[in-house]
Amino acid sequence: MPSSPAALLLSDSLAAANRALWLATLGLMTAYMQTPAPAHRYLLAGRIARNFQTLSQQECFDGECRARFLRLGHRWQANAARCAPEAAPVAGGLLRFLRFPLPRR
Repeated sequence: MPSSPAALLLSDSLAAANRALWLATLGLMTAYMQTPAPAHRYLLAGRIARNFQTLSQQECFDGECRARFLRLGHRWQANAARCAPEAAPVAGGLLRFLRFPLPRR
């Protein structure tokens, strides 16, 4: 537990910053629910997951709260994975860059 005035001020500032991050995450979750575009949902879900991962490591929250943030981070990471765009197949691989015809066998 911090005992010096500077440590107390730092602790209070970090707690306020973490509460602000929590409120910002709630705002991102609202935006996610109101956005139909898959690309935007993918980006929002990834940011939400990272925010929850950050919140799960902050000591200003109790252990139970941090465990909930960690579970929510995993859930939102799964949401981001579901929204992730599929990689387009590359036609011809590296051969598409060649400007001369290849011999046929």
